[in-house]
Amino acid sequence: MPDFALFIQTFAPYRGPMLRAALLMFIAMSLVPIGDSAGKLLGTEHGVNPFFIAWSRFGLGTLMVLTFLPRRHLDPRLFLDWRIWLRGLLISCGISSILTALQTEPLPNVFGAFFIGPILSYFLSAWLLKERITRLQTMLLLLGFGGVLLVVKPGFGMTAGIGFAALAGVFYGCFLTTNRWLADAVPPRALLFSHLVLGTVFLTLPGAAHIPTFTTAITGLTVISAFASMAGNGLLIVAYRMAPASTMAPFVYFQLFAATLLGWAIFNDLPDALTVCGLVVVVLSGIGSSVLKR
Repeated sequence: MPDFALFIQTFAPYRGPMLRAALLMFIAMSLVPIGDSAGKLLGTEHGVNPFFIAWSRFGLGTLMVLTFLPRRHLDPRLFLDWRIWLRGLLISCGISSILTALQTEPLPNVFGAFFIGPILSYFLSAWLLKERITRLQTMLLLLGFGGVLLVVKPGFGMTAGIGFAALAGVFYGCFLTTNRWLADAVPPRALLFSHLVLGTVFLTLPGAAHIPTFTTAITGLTVISAFASMAGNGLLIVAYRMAPASTMAPFVYFQLFAATLLGWAIFNDLPDALTVCGLVVVVLSGIGSSVLKR
């Protein structure tokens, strides 16, 4: 009985909205690697250009969201806010960069390098949004950044693909911060709809220039890529509306587990020893930061 009471006391801060936000993050962070696995299959197995994959992901995602989005969220005045356009540009560049990286690099390696994003989001949220952080949390996330460097290997063994993955992480970290910046001003579904529409707009020219010859496999993978990405990012927006970005950032590290599992199951890709060390450091720093936040 005392052990049960201790368990309840330990996780008490995660009851209510915080618990719901954490659960949504776990689901979202599983869906995102699924979408990227489908994108990697399109590029590596079927020769589909990453710009088309990104463009189709945004375009199909827009059509999917329209099926359940209330009309009040379709207000065109939403696009008068420059922050909406900045956010749309950030996610467009981030998706294009990570899909480019996946053409040549294993899934867990790409996600390891990509995880510079949550670390950047943590510091940007503290700087720009004035969210509270602690010295120990900062030290742990700096340790996580060291783990990212072990994955990226700057200066020795770094490839162009890993460089694109790190660049995607930079765009994504800025995107995560804008989610929180706009959370109180724009409903979550409207936020999702806006970046899907703008992603479609930004990527129309390069995407339309690389339309593939459709087969059953290409069509199915394109739909899976779009749906998983749309659903994952939609849940992410909802979670960030329920809790501060600096609190949610550590949960994003669950993507590493999902990406490693999918990379092994689908592509038979396992990271090398140095990359494994980096992934472990990244995960432990994220978990440690999460425990401190509680």
